[in-house]
Amino acid sequence: MKSYKDLDIYNLAFEYAMEVHAISLKLPKFELYEQGSQIRRSSKSIKDNIIEGYGRRTYKQDFLKYLIYSHASLLECLSQLEMIDRLYEIEGTKELKANYEILGAKIYSFIKYVEREWK
Repeated sequence: MKSYKDLDIYNLAFEYAMEVHAISLKLPKFELYEQGSQIRRSSKSIKDNIIEGYGRRTYKQDFLKYLIYSHASLLECLSQLEMIDRLYEIEGTKELKANYEILGAKIYSFIKYVEREWK
């Protein structure tokens, strides 16, 4: 692995953050700076914490800490998506929630891998 861009979890997180951004812009105008801003920030935090953790990968505990932050941001993003889905039923939200569930499992598995195998 030569770069964080080699990590499947990073690439998926980046792609899903782009989708969240597009979906958030479909919210009612009064939500753009409240719920919209919150979900955009949490979705971007997933990928950003993966990158920051990767940058600190020579320190296993730091790497793990940022991967855990990434997973926590994912859970926040899922909660926001659930709220948006119930309030506004925006097309694509259900599929994105399912994708984030899978990504959450992948991040969790990667955390376990780093705990066991990282030097």
